[in-house]
Parts: sequence; C-alpha cells; structure tokens
Amino acid sequence: MTNSSELTLVLAAGGKTGRRVADRLEARDVPVRRGSRSADLPFDWNDPGTWAPALRDVRAVYLAYYPDLAVPGATGAIRAFTDAAVAAGVRRIVLLSGRGEEEAQACERIVQAAPVEWTVVRCSWFAQNFSEDYLLEPVLAGHVALPAGPVPEPFADADDIADVAVAALTEDGHAGQVYEITGPRALTFAEAVDEIAKATGRPIAYVQVPVEEYADTLRAHGLSEDIVAFLTYLFTTVLDGRNAEPQDGVRRALGREPNDFADYAHTTAATGVWTP
Repeated sequence: MTNSSELTLVLAAGGKTGRRVADRLEARDVPVRRGSRSADLPFDWNDPGTWAPALRDVRAVYLAYYPDLAVPGATGAIRAFTDAAVAAGVRRIVLLSGRGEEEAQACERIVQAAPVEWTVVRCSWFAQNFSEDYLLEPVLAGHVALPAGPVPEPFADADDIADVAVAALTEDGHAGQVYEITGPRALTFAEAVDEIAKATGRPIAYVQVPVEEYADTLRAHGLSEDIVAFLTYLFTTVLDGRNAEPQDGVRRALGREPNDFADYAHTTAATGVWTP
C-alpha cells in the first residue's frame, strides 16, 4: 500500500478516465495534482516546460496521453515525459493504453523499460464515448452514422478503468501487470446503439457509412486532420476483429466482473444526458 500522504499526478484530469481517477483518489484522501492545461499548475503535452513543475514532489503518475497514444508524436512525448518523471523521483506509473494499437504498445515498452513500478491499463473502446464524447450528439439526434460494420467490440466502462487505475496507483501487487480492460461481452456498434435506444425508450437508428464519408463529416464539424486520421484509423485498422474477444483485466485487478454495456446504458439514461 502506498503512503496516502504522497502526491499523485493525474494527467488528462478533465477527461473521461482522468476525472474519475482523480475523484476516486481524493475520496480516499490521497493528495492529487490534477494535470490539465486549465489547472492551477498547468500541464500541457505540447509545452514540455510545464512538465517539471507538475512533477515536483510527485511519487505516482496516472499517465494518460491526449488525444491518444496512436497519434503521431506520442512515442516521443511518452519517452521524454517518462525520463522527466524518473528524474523528478516518480516511483510508480500507471499507463492508460489502447488495445490493438501498435503505437500504443511501443509507448508501453518505453514505460516498462523505466526504473519505476509500472502498470499498463490497456483498454478497449470506451462505452462513455456515447455519452461524454463525440457520439453524444448523434445519439441525441437519434441517428448514429459510423464506418463500423459487423465486427464486435467489448466496450469498456470508464468506471472500471478508473477503479483498476486507482488500485494500481494505491495498492501493492499490481506492478509489472498489463491489465486488458473490456466489458464482459462484445457488441457491434449497431447492437450498442440498440442497447441505448432500449434504455432511453427512444428510437435511435444506426447506419454504417463509408469511411471516406465519415472523414468528410468530421472535417465539416471542424475536427483537425490529426483527429480525423486517428478516428478513421480506429474504425478501419483497429476495428478489424483483433479486439473482439473480452478479456479478464477487471477480474484480475479487482476480483469482480466488469460492468456490462446494458448496465452502463441504463445508468446513463437515468441521468438524462440522452434526453433531447
């Protein structure tokens, strides 16, 4: 068990997992420094000058790279940050990674080679993308159009991810582990949208579109070319069946079963976020 008085830096603290990790740590009375560009002590991946101040007096880091480890430049940033963390005296790093992404696994190897206690939390597609990210607007509109066909995905619940990350940050016994975090069953995107429709009692259509049409739609909404390339990469290269099999990371780390997508859908529907 780590000393609860030691400072933990949570990166991407405004994101889906970072926010949950920081909230859970604070609920355990663990001192937390929230790393984001808007924080009192700003952290910006694009400004390495912000890294050393954010790492001062830190002993553990939740390392979440924005926007994703698969984007160009991520490997260099992770290598430089890991070096800075080691130089600052960080002893434990929990890395948020992505399943089936060669670039993400390259970043994992960088952290694994560092002289720290490391844990990799390797995740499938976040269920919360439907409620806290770019798929919320289409769900509200009742029309979700994506270039995803019959290949299933065992959507991971961000609450599971945060619970595993907090365990790895605060407890002994997780060092050197790679936890693959998924839901208990795989669903196609059409099936996932159907679960949301049933939970909300609203008709929500799912339509598969060509990847080129999807990319044009993203551009029309003002997304940068880097983000367009990343999302099309996820829907083409990564969503090819390589990640279809559910994994036991939640069970191994926490001794319980992962949250099911249907439970996520019902819980989220009750908040009203999907009510137009």
